Amino acid sequence: MPTPELRVEVTRGGLPESVHRVAAAIMDSEGRLIASSGNPDLITWWRSGAKPFQALPLVQDGAVDRFRITAAELALACASHSSEARHLEVVTGLMAKIGITDRDLACGPHPPLSPAVAQAAVRGAVTLTPRWSNCSGKHAGMLALAKHHGWPLAGYQEAGHPVQQRILEEVTRWSGVAPAGIALAPDGCTAVCFGLPLRAMAVAYARLISSPDLAARRIVSAMASHPFLLAGTGRLCTDLIMAAQGRIIAKIGAEGVYSAGLPGLGLGIALKVEDGDMRASGVALLEVLKQVLRRSVERSGGQAVELAELLALLELPWRDLAGHGHPEIRNSRGIVTGELRPAGLLRFYDG
Repeated sequence: MPTPELRVEVTRGGLPESVHRVAAAIMDSEGRLIASSGNPDLITWWRSGAKPFQALPLVQDGAVDRFRITAAELALACASHSSEARHLEVVTGLMAKIGITDRDLACGPHPPLSPAVAQAAVRGAVTLTPRWSNCSGKHAGMLALAKHHGWPLAGYQEAGHPVQQRILEEVTRWSGVAPAGIALAPDGCTAVCFGLPLRAMAVAYARLISSPDLAARRIVSAMASHPFLLAGTGRLCTDLIMAAQGRIIAKIGAEGVYSAGLPGLGLGIALKVEDGDMRASGVALLEVLKQVLRRSVERSGGQAVELAELLALLELPWRDLAGHGHPEIRNSRGIVTGELRPAGLLRFYDG
């Protein structure tokens, strides 16, 4: 019998009401496919999963040191933040260092990802400006890179601008996909986003979290040290990185995309909920992590260092993450009617 592919089921009264198929690739830094679900060569848009690589030129080209950008501000440049007070405080400080204002940011305002902040906006308690965009840190970083090199600020978000050309170099470098093989289109925040295979996204994360390159290490350290700035209250990226104490790096993307890295194991993960359902993407990521960790323990061969790392990951407070792994569905009266739950298995290629 063929192994059922990984999927996320939405239940009502215990009966599956809808099913979201998951394509995934788990890679090592040498480009070996460790496990998969669906089509690991599925070409899709990386969306915000690419943000760490969009921030890399800031470090590599010296803009971080020139503008004295802190690790917290660097984390925000990699973030899809919730527009909470701390996020706005950090992005405001970053913009002041660079010498830019909201008028320079090409990203537009949108309803904040934090439900509480979004409600405040609806009540008129706050006035949304571009810095409230979940991508404002990324855009501030792009403007810092332009200022550092003396490139025009106008159009910094568009394909063909030197900022975007420089970022494309990094996406190519880490993913191994030549520029001609990477699709380009405007993201929701107006900056360029990248279309490439899940396999390439996963290997990029595997290389990023394994690399001795100083810039890569600074990016990974910033993300691990400031998980709240990467997302926010009640968000999986934040809660998972905090629970794992930096042993897992995770970054959400729009339309059902998630990327992650396991620094101690040198593995990168990229997945796409094929119908774009955002509710299902976090459920899928946690299930992928659990299956990969269980398999890795089985295959560790008793190697002390690797086994210790695996055991530390297996002992994560998974129960605290249950709200992300098995989120409840409630009706208009607050009564639980079902849940999102993972089903199916990854295919492993290590024998």
